[in-house]
Amino acid sequence: MKRWAGLLKGVNVGGRKLPMAELKALAEGLGFEDVRTLLASGNVVFSAKGDAAAIEQALEAALETHGLKTDVVVRDLAELSAILAANPFPDAAQGHPNHLLVHFHRDPVPGEPIARLPELHDGPERLHAIGRELYVDYPDDVGHSKLPQSMAKAKFPRLATARNWNTVNKLVAMLAGE
Repeated sequence: MKRWAGLLKGVNVGGRKLPMAELKALAEGLGFEDVRTLLASGNVVFSAKGDAAAIEQALEAALETHGLKTDVVVRDLAELSAILAANPFPDAAQGHPNHLLVHFHRDPVPGEPIARLPELHDGPERLHAIGRELYVDYPDDVGHSKLPQSMAKAKFPRLATARNWNTVNKLVAMLAGE
């Protein structure tokens, strides 16, 4: 069995409620072992057999039978560790880690929306894509930024879920058994 971190999209925001005890029970019901949740935002760490795509599908199907239709992205320890190591904004990780977000995608982040963004948005945010992850530094405030609306206009992929730098570090620690 391999250790995985499952990242649910849009859980416990906008009226989409899922208590973490229920998420834990749901994962255990799928046969996942050593299941732990992190925060109340849809993060679950577990051991399971199978590949990422099969685990994502199983979690999504189980969540839907539970009444919650949402996307799930999974990463293992090596992938999350590589994400930490590749951070293009180390100053943001040091200065304001809760404003440095990693957007997790299933497929590589396409370059076209990133190229279009400057014509749609002139805010202070910095973006950098590496493979399936998009790093976004919000130097001021995440909650009041107009960047998400501009990203939608630029047609960024909808299947993405974001976690701040602190949460990504906590997931790595959990996967490493700390």
